[in-house]
Formats: sequence, structure tokens, C-alpha cells
Amino acid sequence: MTPRYCAHVGERLWFQEDPFRGTCFSLRIDRLLLDEDTGEQHLLLFENEAFGRVLALDGVVQVCEADEHVYHEMIAHVPILAHGAVRSVAIVGGGDGGVLREVLRHRSVERAVLVEIDESVIAFSREHLPFISAGAFDDPRAEIMIADGAAYMDAPGEAFDVIIIDSTDPEGPGAVLFTQDFYAACKARLAPGGVMVNQSGVSFLQPDVMDGTAERLARLFAHRTLYTAPTPSYVGGVMALGFATDAASRFAPELETLRSRFDAAGLATRHYSPEVHKAAFALAPEVLRRIG
Repeated sequence: MTPRYCAHVGERLWFQEDPFRGTCFSLRIDRLLLDEDTGEQHLLLFENEAFGRVLALDGVVQVCEADEHVYHEMIAHVPILAHGAVRSVAIVGGGDGGVLREVLRHRSVERAVLVEIDESVIAFSREHLPFISAGAFDDPRAEIMIADGAAYMDAPGEAFDVIIIDSTDPEGPGAVLFTQDFYAACKARLAPGGVMVNQSGVSFLQPDVMDGTAERLARLFAHRTLYTAPTPSYVGGVMALGFATDAASRFAPELETLRSRFDAAGLATRHYSPEVHKAAFALAPEVLRRIG
């Protein structure tokens, strides 16, 4: 039987993602590793010559071995180094463990809470994608909570210096993580001077997601913008990330400040650098006009 979201082209099996605006992104399945319905979502794991191991949830690529470091480094290090004094971090989603891995590379982080709705994603990632979490799930500073991220943020609880929303696209269970109410709940859980970042779609093919994020953040935060991360395995290539804070000092730190913090953290990164950090906030005029 042909797996869901796949098709045979000649003798070869191809994964096909056609999420929006008349596009189709195909990856040859060189080796099918897993095809499973968890009850919450459909998991597909395979190997591809260019991207290595690929995980797709409900027909949408979530993480690839070859380029996962770009997204995970940019969604984690940008807010942490912009803040400059992070001790606690909450991650909503991120069951593959990549964001948790990067967050815990900062020695200043004393506590990282990962809230994932589907426990099977974590178990799956531990078994089949261990290089992504790289032991982060077992770090004593990490707390793994199997819970609905929106409900967790809406409930009374501790405040965090940084909140990272590593969500799927705004469809199905992930749709609530793009709402005004959810962002307001996250803001209420930020410590004074805290920073929130969130996945905001692929800028070219999901302009409504990107624009909606910017509009909702503008209603809540004194300072908000978008920044970008080039991620080839996501259809459209350039991922937009929302960045919001009420602290002017943490909105746009100087390059020398970022260099000092980066050096002090002792990070060895593959994509992130202070220079890349600053450049990621340089948005095209057409984007700036749309997001105000």
C-alpha cells in the first residue's frame, strides 16, 4: 500500500507536500523508515539523499537532518541573546527536541519547560531522531510536560524570561497557537523584560500567516517585528519568525553587545552568529509595508 502523502513516479516512491497556493514540494523516498497514525497525527519518516532523515506530520515536513540546525539555532539563540540574562525558557511544541537542545546550550538557563501535546512525537524522536535532541530530554534542567500548549499558557503559573512557540502550521491542533488569545496568554506568562518568538509561516507562500502574526503582536507588545531563517526543506525556503517584547533594550541590541554575549556563552554554531542575528531583521520593503 502506498503511504499517505506519497505517490509512485515510475519505480520510485516520492513524498509530496502541497500545503498552499498551488505548490507541490516532492522528496524522493530513498528509504521508508516509518508510516504510522498516532491518533493525534500521521507520522512519516524517511531518508532522502539531499536532506537525510525527514520527519513529516500530517503531510507537512517538520524537520530534516540536513538543515534543522538553521531553524533551531535561529528560533532559540536570537531571543536568548537579545535578552541577555535568560534563566528560564518555555517551549510550546518542539517535540523533536531541537529547540530544547539549543536552549540548554546556554549555561545561564536554569530551567526549560517543553510543552508538547503528543507524547508519541517525543518518543518517536528519541528513537528515530536522537541526533536532534542530542540528550536534551534528559538534561536535569529540562521539564517535559505532555499538555495542550494553549491551555498551559492560559493557566496561572510561573513567568519565563523567554517563550518560544515552535508550532506546526495554523491548521488542525496547531491553529490555536496563532490566535490573539494565545499570544495574550503567553504575554501574561512573560517575566518583566521577557521576549516571545514564534513560528510565523513561510513569508512568500504564507503571507497571511506572517501578516496575521505581526498584526496580533502589535496589539499586545510595545516592540514587535519579524525576522527570517533560510530553511530549504520548508516549502518557500525562508521562514518568518515573530519577535515581541515590551523592553526596548531587548528589541534591537547592538552588534557589539551580541558579540559579547555570544562569546561569553561559548557557543559553537553552524548557522547563527551575531552578524546573522542582525541581518535576519533586515526585512524587504514590501514586507515592512505589509506588517506596518
